[in-house]
Amino acid sequence: MKFFLTIILSLLSCLFVNAQVAIGEMAPDFSLHNTKNSIVSLSSFRGKVVMIDFWASWCGPCRIANPGVEKIYQKYKAKGFEVIGISIDNKKKAWLKAIAQDKIHYLQLNDTLGWYSPVAEKYSINQIPTSFLLDKEGKIIAIDLIGSRLEMKVKELIKK
Repeated sequence: MKFFLTIILSLLSCLFVNAQVAIGEMAPDFSLHNTKNSIVSLSSFRGKVVMIDFWASWCGPCRIANPGVEKIYQKYKAKGFEVIGISIDNKKKAWLKAIAQDKIHYLQLNDTLGWYSPVAEKYSINQIPTSFLLDKEGKIIAIDLIGSRLEMKVKELIKK
């Protein structure tokens, strides 16, 4: 009996350790370094609509998506929309070079632990690009919206 109880408890603990963040949940807080080596926390953006965008300099689809995200950011930043790019690059020079090449002006954060970043693990990131759209209270409203669907949702959330 103890054997079966041990197995069941082990399986349950694995489920909770690997639990993914989901729509309707509060986004887990984090603190990471920006391009100037200052620490920035997600909680400092409460009251704004926020997109958290996990990406990397070596990720082709991420780099293709960056101009579209930048365009939406520029259009809605004055109305309370923020984008937080979180790079899983483990080479800081490559990350900074990609930011310059892609002409990204929204906040960029990085943890050089790459896929093993505690933030990437907290958000269960197993592929990139992956993004989370948060409302003004920090609740996850959508995952992986792009293009016009992202823009429509941002516009809707800003009005609330």
